[in-house]
This record gives sequence, structure tokens and C-alpha cells, in this order.
Amino acid sequence: MAAASLRLVLGDQLSRANPVLADLDAAADRVVMIEAPGEATHVRSHKARIALFLSAMRHFAEALRADGVPLDYVAIDDDPGRADLAARLDRLIDVHRPAELVVCEPGDWRVLVDLQTLCARRALPMRVLPDSHFLCSVTEFANWAGRGRTLRMETFYRWMRKRHGVLMREDGEPEGGRWNFDEENRGAYPKAGPGPIPAPARFEPDAITREVIELVERRFADHPGSLASFGWPVTREAAQLALARFIEARLVNFGRYQDAMWTDTPFGWHALIASSLNLKLLDPREVVAAAEQAWRARPAAAREGEAGDSALAAIEGFVRQVLGWREFVRGVYWLDMPGLADANHYGHDRALPAWWWTGDTRMACLRDTIGQTMREGYAHHIQRLMITGNFALLAGLAPREVAAWYLAVYVDAVEWVELPNVAGMALYANGGRFTTKPYVASGVYVKRMSNYCGGCAYAPDVRTGPRACPMTTLYWRFLDLHEAELAGNPRTALMAKNLARLPADARAAIREWGDRLLDDIDRI
Repeated sequence: MAAASLRLVLGDQLSRANPVLADLDAAADRVVMIEAPGEATHVRSHKARIALFLSAMRHFAEALRADGVPLDYVAIDDDPGRADLAARLDRLIDVHRPAELVVCEPGDWRVLVDLQTLCARRALPMRVLPDSHFLCSVTEFANWAGRGRTLRMETFYRWMRKRHGVLMREDGEPEGGRWNFDEENRGAYPKAGPGPIPAPARFEPDAITREVIELVERRFADHPGSLASFGWPVTREAAQLALARFIEARLVNFGRYQDAMWTDTPFGWHALIASSLNLKLLDPREVVAAAEQAWRARPAAAREGEAGDSALAAIEGFVRQVLGWREFVRGVYWLDMPGLADANHYGHDRALPAWWWTGDTRMACLRDTIGQTMREGYAHHIQRLMITGNFALLAGLAPREVAAWYLAVYVDAVEWVELPNVAGMALYANGGRFTTKPYVASGVYVKRMSNYCGGCAYAPDVRTGPRACPMTTLYWRFLDLHEAELAGNPRTALMAKNLARLPADARAAIREWGDRLLDDIDRI
């Protein structure tokens, strides 16, 4: 019998609040979930990223079946002649002959276009439902951005705080009298090191996850990364435990040390819930509410004075990431696609060095960050922005290749969040569409925010010669290449002034040494 509608649940839409499931007629409609090998290979995905998606999908499918949802589930080894999501869906359309396809807004422009193309070819009506997971819809963001505003996250974040009443006083002012606690939230670890940090919640693989791990090791043996320490949440219940653990034990120092880096400290005080949010195992409303409740549950006296300011700074810094930045980049993605994928403000075209996939470099900061990434499928936002992202920009790596790498290697990567962060924030490839400057720094910044430089073959304060930190050489080379543009930007004018103080021979030496480094980039 033909189905009234075929309802597609994508691999990053694993929530019972998915609007595709909201008005389901179990007698007439059919829900479908599809594991597609092409989704793991269109970028060369980290084994942990593949395992996380597949295990979470299988757990969610099991829960749907337990609730009596009429479900067709296509496993990765099924339908071997069809690797792509659209091709596998095409066969299900033949099987069920639906009157329409219903799907929640995908998180990837490519997937939306593939589905639209398939439905157009099949003359099948396609209904795309707004993703109610987010606190700001695509339409609402476009309307907000279209009111003559400069596209800046800080403005959007304040609007969202007011709109949703988050960390707001009864008089309409922000808690603590300030919107932004960034100054308190940019600390490095003490010189003696981070000290004891409560461990994040990690989860022993169950039977489903163990089966998936075996599958990934078999089907994707040549993909990067390791599964030896896989412990990510793959169910809503586990994700809720991970959130609770963070709020209870780790939120207190999240703000102060969110930018800090230290060897053998891959997780720091970070939440490690981005993958759960991006799979929709957690709702951002419950995440923000849990953080705010942690503040409001404190006695009134404890919410005042120095200790109270410290606690509020931590909570505000966390809320800023979820309510502000996460919602903002999603809006930017849909506002600027598909052009964002091709943005290349500086015309960079250098291929990724071979060690970009292994961490086999003498640069301690990149060795640690990339090595951690390959082991865990994780690095925190400053490692992504100011270590790998900073080097990629300074070295002129091709934005498309860099974005594909970020999408491939991180377990929390979905294109709507990854691409704006990489092309817009890390690489300035869109020319400052929503940022005020390129985020570039020398090895001196790395030394200030980490202990990486102490164990490195290079010296962060040396610009040229065999001991020179490549990050430092390439930073000054970047300033030299783009001096006029940087001088004309109030946020980077001081960089240009510092460059202008260097004598001509020093600048020539920087250019020469920088070019030598890039000509032999695989040996840095």
C-alpha cells in the first residue's frame, strides 16, 4: 500500500521533538532512516565521527521501534549498489510510493540540494519543515539581519538574551550589569599547570556501539583517527548525564580557562556536549536553562561580590557559546550559502601538508592539537581557531581543503556550524562578513596561552632562521603581505604599525624565510 508520506529522519536529527515525527499517522505514513556510506566519504571522516553518527542513529531507531513508530532503517551494509543518501532514498520511494517526502531542514546545503534534485526528478512533492530545535529560525535570523544591522554576533547575542529572557534582571538589564565577561574568560592556566580537573562524563560502548566500532574498523579502515578511547554519548540519556556532569563539576571554571591550552589536557574544563547538541540528543533550551539555574540556585548573597562575579562570568561565557554563537553561525550559514563554501578572500590555494592528518610535525602546538584530534575526534575552540586555524590562514592553505578537513575530523562537525567557523572566523575567507578582523597571532600568543612552546623545537619570539617559530615567521609575513588592508582596519592598525617599525632588511628576511618554510611545508 502506498504511504501518505515518507518521513526522513536525518542522522543529525535524533530527537523525538523532530517536527517530522510531530503529526505522524502511524497507519498511513512511513518513517525512514538511512545510513549511507557516501556521508562518511564525501569528506574523509574520522573513524570516531562515523561511529558516533551510526551508533546514535541505531540507538534512536531502537527507541522509535519501541514506541511503535513505523520505521524503515537502511543499514550501511544494505543496498550495496547505492552509496549515496539520495540513491538509497530513491529505492525507498519505489518501495513505498509516497504522496510526498517530509523532511526537517537539513544541516547541510549539499543534502538539501540532493533531496530537492531527487524529488524534482521523481515529481514527488517535498515538504521541508522548520527545525524547531533552534531558538532562532532561519527566517527569523534573515529578518533580524535584514533590518540594516551590521552582521555581528554581539548584537545578535544581546537580542537573543532579551528575547528569551536569559540571564536578565527584572528591570530589563543583564545580570551583573554587563553583557560580556570576556575579560574574565580569557585566562591561561597557572605556570604550574592546570591542576586537578574533574573528569567529563565518558561512556563505555554498549553492544550496539561495539558493533558499530567493528563495522567502522572494517568498512573504513583507511580513514583517519582512532576508536581506542571512544566514549561519546550516543543516546539522549547519556547526553543528559554528560550535561549534568558538566554543570555540576566543570562549569565553575569553564569561563576562566576556556581559552587555555596544556599538553596532555585534551578536554580542560570544556563541556563536551557539542556533539550531543548537534545530533539533537540535547535541546539548547535545556542546556541554557541548566546553566542559568546553576546561577540562580546560588543564595542571593553568593551572587554578589567577587565570587559571584566569577561564577556569573563562567555561566555567561557558556551561555554565549550556546545561545549566541551557535545560533548565530547557523543563521549565517543559511543566509550566505552556497557562496560561503567558495569564499576565498586572500586567494589562498596551498594544499594541506601531509602532517595535517597525522600531527607529525616539530611544531609542538600543532603536534599536540592534531595528535589529540586524531585520537579523540576533538579539540576545543581555541585549539581550532588559534592553532590549526591560525596556521592554515598564515600558511595560505586552500579554504575548501581546510573546511573539508574540519568537517571530517571532529565528532561534532555538521556543515552548518563548521563552515562559518572555518571560512568566516578562522580563515577570514569571506573577507570579514561577520568578523571585524582576521584572527592571526604569532607564537608569542601560543606561549602565553599554553605550555606548548616549552617543549618545542622552535622559539616563539624568533622571526627568522632555523630556531624561528613558523607561526611567528608566517605571522610577520602575513602582516607584510597585507599591510595596507590591516592598516586601514582599526582592529588591526596596531599590527601594521608594529610591522612598520621593522627595518627594510628585517622585513626582507621575514619574506625570504617565510617563503622557504612554505616551499618545504611538509618538513616543518
